[in-house]
Amino acid sequence: MNKGKGSSGATNRLNSIKSSTNLLFNTTFVILSLMCIIPFIFVFIISISAESSIVKNGYQFFPDALSLSAYEFLWNEKDVIINAFSISVIVTTLGTLLGVALTTSMGYVLSRPNYKLKNFFTWVVFIPMIFNGGMVASYVVNANILGLSNTIWALILPLAVSSFNVVICKTFFRTTIAESIIESAKIEGASQLSIYLRIIVPISKPVFATIALFLAFGYWNDWFQSSLYIREQSLLSLQALLNNIQKNIEYLANNPSAGLSMQQYVNQMPTEAVRMAIAVIIVLPIACAYPFFQRYFVSGLTIGAVKG
Repeated sequence: MNKGKGSSGATNRLNSIKSSTNLLFNTTFVILSLMCIIPFIFVFIISISAESSIVKNGYQFFPDALSLSAYEFLWNEKDVIINAFSISVIVTTLGTLLGVALTTSMGYVLSRPNYKLKNFFTWVVFIPMIFNGGMVASYVVNANILGLSNTIWALILPLAVSSFNVVICKTFFRTTIAESIIESAKIEGASQLSIYLRIIVPISKPVFATIALFLAFGYWNDWFQSSLYIREQSLLSLQALLNNIQKNIEYLANNPSAGLSMQQYVNQMPTEAVRMAIAVIIVLPIACAYPFFQRYFVSGLTIGAVKG
């Protein structure tokens, strides 16, 4: 009995962290957190700064004058902004659902030792991580062969499956799902689809959340697919709209509203503040969604880790 207590006490001492080390870690994490939060706060402050203050003094944490003119300007252009925002939401939602379904099912199949073509398809997944056909080949396939140009699917399908995500899923299923569970279900007469939907999916929430978060980030922040395949303004995502504004601030001026002439419209445009305001609008939804995935996301990233 005493021997057990002594062993437990020794283990606790080995696993304990000195107060000075704990303080160092906490200070480091606080600094890293501030490094992530402060840029967003700075962008928000710029977005509510008066344009005259930005022109006169540049970007400041404490501007001479505050103004909501950037957000008022975006509200006046709400038809364009809301349409682009809706496209981003639709693409992110559909793309994430489709990507999670394809990626996890592919990873599960490749993790099963009795799958005859496992080695072949593992190489099919692995090779694109090192070599790929390049942008020209991808464009020819998506635009010419599949005919995805000027369709919403051009924003979804090219990003739906990633070799990196498939490898994560394969590793999770191989190290977490015991073969005995699947064999027991087979003995009971369950089909492979029933096993996957009723057994594998419920106990695989960490990897599903991890892949969903990766895909959601990728889809929400993507503007490159729009620049390649989209020519119609009604199909531009919010990120593509922001990129167009950054390259040419007259993009919104070419879509005047309320009967204003282009010159009047450009003169009234709070250019710098508008750019920052759109950045705030883009960041907020995905930042609000992250806390809901965080618990599963951390679990998913520790796949294969060694427990002490």
